[in-house]
Amino acid sequence: MFEQVLGLPMHVLVIHAAVVFVPLLVVLAVAYAVLPRFRRRLDWAVAALVVVAPLTTWVAVQSGEALHRRQIERGFSGEILDKLAEHQRYGDALFLYTVPLAVVVALLLVATSGHARVPALPRWVVPVLGVVIVVLGVVTLVHLYLTGHSGADAAWGNTW
Repeated sequence: MFEQVLGLPMHVLVIHAAVVFVPLLVVLAVAYAVLPRFRRRLDWAVAALVVVAPLTTWVAVQSGEALHRRQIERGFSGEILDKLAEHQRYGDALFLYTVPLAVVVALLLVATSGHARVPALPRWVVPVLGVVIVVLGVVTLVHLYLTGHSGADAAWGNTW
């Protein structure tokens, strides 16, 4: 299911969505957390990214695993498989950081929604969620970089 789109490896196509949506989630979530006056303008975009960023990351991981299996079937071995394994570890970690980031951002969206069904929360909850978002955002961006760099190294090596 995650192997090809129109004859092209799905992973090569979908990684671009993750490369766009994960940093957007981080940047807009941090802005939402630290700039309260812009929350009403950002809430819809942040809410959409809470769903889209982890989803695209998950599809990238699944399609990467399918591509990895295909490369093994085609006879790839040695150093290239080691590079692919490193890339896969970074991709898995990226997903494992993107999901908690999205959950904490969703909690912040709910906590600041002003909805009648949201109970009154202690004043420290929103700032603590903001700090967690900033920390998870930085870690997520670092893993996005490491994943992309290791993938480019596996695909291109020293050829460019």
